[in-house]
Amino acid sequence: MSTEPGLGATPEADEGTTAGATTEADALATTAAASDTQPADSRAGGAGDGGSVGDARLSEAEAELAAQRLERERIERRKAEKAGPVEAGAKLSGKAADLLAAIRAVESGEQPTATVFAAPEPAPRPAAAPEPVHRPQPAPGAAAPATETVAAVRALLTEGGAPDSLAPQVAAALGEGADILLREDPWQLLRVTGVRPDQADGFARALLGAECGPDDERRGRAVTGWLLEQAALAGHTALEMPALIAALAQRAVPDPEAAVQSAIAEGDALVFQDPLDPGAPEPEDDEEERPVRVLVGLERYALAEESLADGLARLVNSLSKDAEERWEAAAAAVTGGAAELAAAVAGHGLVLHTGGEAARAEPAALLSAARSAGLRAFAATHTPEGHRRLAALPTDGEAADGQAAVGTVAGLLSGAEGPGRDAEGALDLDLLIVLDAPQLDVEGAAILVEALPDGARLVLSGDPAVLWSAGPGRVFADLLAARVCPAIASRTPDPGPLGELVSGIGAGELNQVEAPGKEIVIVPVRDAGEAVHRTVQLVADSVPRALGVPAEQTVVITPGHGGAAGTRALNAALKERLNPGPGRFGGFDPGDRIAYSPTPGRTVPGQVVNADADGLHLSCAGTPVVVPKERVEQAVRHGWALTAHQAVAGRWPAAVVVLPGDAAQSLSRPWVYTAFSRAERHLSVVHGVEQALPKAVAEALPKPRTTRLPLLLTTQAPATAES
Repeated sequence: MSTEPGLGATPEADEGTTAGATTEADALATTAAASDTQPADSRAGGAGDGGSVGDARLSEAEAELAAQRLERERIERRKAEKAGPVEAGAKLSGKAADLLAAIRAVESGEQPTATVFAAPEPAPRPAAAPEPVHRPQPAPGAAAPATETVAAVRALLTEGGAPDSLAPQVAAALGEGADILLREDPWQLLRVTGVRPDQADGFARALLGAECGPDDERRGRAVTGWLLEQAALAGHTALEMPALIAALAQRAVPDPEAAVQSAIAEGDALVFQDPLDPGAPEPEDDEEERPVRVLVGLERYALAEESLADGLARLVNSLSKDAEERWEAAAAAVTGGAAELAAAVAGHGLVLHTGGEAARAEPAALLSAARSAGLRAFAATHTPEGHRRLAALPTDGEAADGQAAVGTVAGLLSGAEGPGRDAEGALDLDLLIVLDAPQLDVEGAAILVEALPDGARLVLSGDPAVLWSAGPGRVFADLLAARVCPAIASRTPDPGPLGELVSGIGAGELNQVEAPGKEIVIVPVRDAGEAVHRTVQLVADSVPRALGVPAEQTVVITPGHGGAAGTRALNAALKERLNPGPGRFGGFDPGDRIAYSPTPGRTVPGQVVNADADGLHLSCAGTPVVVPKERVEQAVRHGWALTAHQAVAGRWPAAVVVLPGDAAQSLSRPWVYTAFSRAERHLSVVHGVEQALPKAVAEALPKPRTTRLPLLLTTQAPATAES
């Protein structure tokens, strides 16, 4: 690897000072600045209505959300059919402007949310919880709240000293009668993204006066729900009871156990008693209690995990033999690694496939062979850019009926892409191949699996070394660990110096790699100001001049949105150099590169076309998108520089990875692997973290996520010896 200043770049740089670290080590009840592992742009607007595509059609985001609602209804119906229930049963502090600033900070990515909880030692099982009384959860992507509801909420917020601009968010979160609910329980304000317990306390004091106190049962329930939501933002689908109780105590809840029991009784949370050793025999003595792990979670994630486990077990156990000859023909038509994958798919309803970028050729070959054998097959990727890369591989461009055989998961679920549905509402498929599978969160995976008919085959393919999903859960990793189906590891390595470098990182080693064609260049920097200067120089001058890669084909990746060398600072500098303008359309100008987040957890690169009364007009992967002006601030940000989570499912001819000194604590092996592997031809590393980089690669493993899926899988589907 070259350690010269880099590709003809001059050594001088602007001076600057580093900001505080964008992320810190996770600890119980600690506000972790995890700007990348919880991308605010993909969290901020909730599951809103996105933008409209074309003239008379629903947008992809709207269609996807509508499909999600239908699938969730199917999931709930399936759960209701199961025999038996789940086993376990005055003004604001500070100025009102501070609250508004906090909300906007979280939505913009500048202010991280409190999330990760340390895993404590197992505790004795508490007394049995009251039987939960389930209350309906607000559905993501619900219709916009009524004007009169927003007006009533606005008046109440003003009365309580909170910014009235929050009224649409509050009304959307609480639904019809939001003002009545909020007056009866002011702590329901915590359902709005970015509101902290101390701010909700101030609002409650303004409305309730002397009746307000830290021991209020309503406060305990609301803070319990808020902590579980924060845990979900960190990837957990549930929390261990001791961790939750400790966090409640740190939030000044006088009786944390009572608060949890109240939340469970009101249906705001569910409790589970999972055996520590599910394979152990039942105790012979009736009085002997089986060791359990007590978990508490929100209903939506509990329902999703249970439904996902049900659906996967259904696929494993409902293998159809009707098309056995066609499956044998498909398996015989491929060679190499694809042959091993095809043989596994021919005999199993669920198959996992692991490998890097080059390994994508194997599921592509399976797709082509299956369609050639007369099977209804479709492959879906996480992003349109992934769709482009898969479609570029040798596959038959269209299915027999003229339908494209490659699309995105969102397009498949919305009906905009793929084969459509059969008479029972299931996808009309014999085989579904999902690439970028590590990016499936538990809700998305549940919706996808529930949409498959009995007898269909499902292949989940992806690189297990990349960052996990932005949403809660770690579906792909849990499935690999559960060993309930065959897992085929590709032997196809990524080629060249970049492939060698990334392969070593995956094994925990940051190796020196020979790069005679300047495939890898290290650019040392002293501080964040110099990092920004050199990044702009690389993107605008050095990489295009030395390698012929234009600026629009180069991505910049940095650990977080905030800080002196975060996406915000880098995008401002890159815009000034590459597309200067006044930002007359809500901070954007025609030609600006953007990152559009139509729904939480999804980022689509694009470009600004123009703006008018309808909103901001974008071009995303060649598709016109109109983002309503009220959604622009939440759903669109400049996109020359991205976080690794935003970039995880994409690849670019050149990548510039920025590692300022203040980012040392945020680095991990999955982050470095993900960032470095986004480059196809060239990687520049703007390096200011010194020995923190090899240390992160060697020692900083993924932070654990608490999920119930492994247990649910092992109890519903036996482990297979072929996995």
